[in-house]
Amino acid sequence: MLQYPEIDPVALDLGPVAIHWYGITYLFAFLVGWWLAKHRARQPGSGWNPDEIGDAVFYIVIGVIAGGKIGSLLFYQTDQLLSDPLGTLNPFGPGGWRGMSFHGGFIGVLVAFWLYGRNTGRTFFQVADFFTPAFPIGLGAGRIGNFINGELYGRITDVPWGMVFPHAGPEPRHPNQLYQFFCEGVLLFVLIWWFSSKPRPRMAVSGLFVLAYGIYRFGIEFVRQPDAHLGFVAMDWLTMGQLLSFPMIFAGAAMMVIGYRRGIIDRPVGDGPREPGQRGTEQRQKGQGKKGQGKKGQGRHAQGKQERR
Repeated sequence: MLQYPEIDPVALDLGPVAIHWYGITYLFAFLVGWWLAKHRARQPGSGWNPDEIGDAVFYIVIGVIAGGKIGSLLFYQTDQLLSDPLGTLNPFGPGGWRGMSFHGGFIGVLVAFWLYGRNTGRTFFQVADFFTPAFPIGLGAGRIGNFINGELYGRITDVPWGMVFPHAGPEPRHPNQLYQFFCEGVLLFVLIWWFSSKPRPRMAVSGLFVLAYGIYRFGIEFVRQPDAHLGFVAMDWLTMGQLLSFPMIFAGAAMMVIGYRRGIIDRPVGDGPREPGQRGTEQRQKGQGKKGQGKKGQGRHAQGKQERR
């Protein structure tokens, strides 16, 4: 049995302003994600210019924070929101706006992808497939923040590495946050980064991430302590996290099947990074070339008719 190493959640207390470790983990995640995305953009044939990454990350940050907060309210704090909406929405109150929901943040990021793609002339999945490989870093960093806060611990266990958490009773529990850090921040990152290192059909990278996360999250919920105010949502074993993971599993599998059936692989024109706002792929150029050849063929056909006349 291990004893939880109590860590002050507040990294720096400046009087009226307190900087929490949880917030620092998010800042770390955004900075590393930004760096990884710029690294991908510099690769030959990436189709992205490193100067574009900052704008895209801004969209993503807003999507993560807004979606995560709104999702936490709708998925996990519904009763509190309905009974005391003003107090729940007050981030400075004792029962104020607390917590982040992965599934809410995930939806917020989808909206961010769509908006950024719409404003830059890219499709939704061109944006999603490019940035998805960096996401596991953010997930893993968030789990370290959960561990420091002593929250989202696991169920009671007798395994040798069981840990006694403050405010969770004297029984040892699964260090669920560390499990999730390893699965989300390490294994999932290695899998998606490796998979995206070679050209894949459009939707495949995003689909694998959604599928893998959904399967892993459904499984890890069996050792994670259900939220006290929700408990099991069905059949005395199904948690809210598992319920929200079902659509992800089916959606991820469908995305991969559709992506490979369509077989659309984005190959940017030239080997260097593209300029901001530049559109077009080799595939599109090939299509235009075929149209041009068709026009030339029509011209030769018309000329032949004139000669026969």
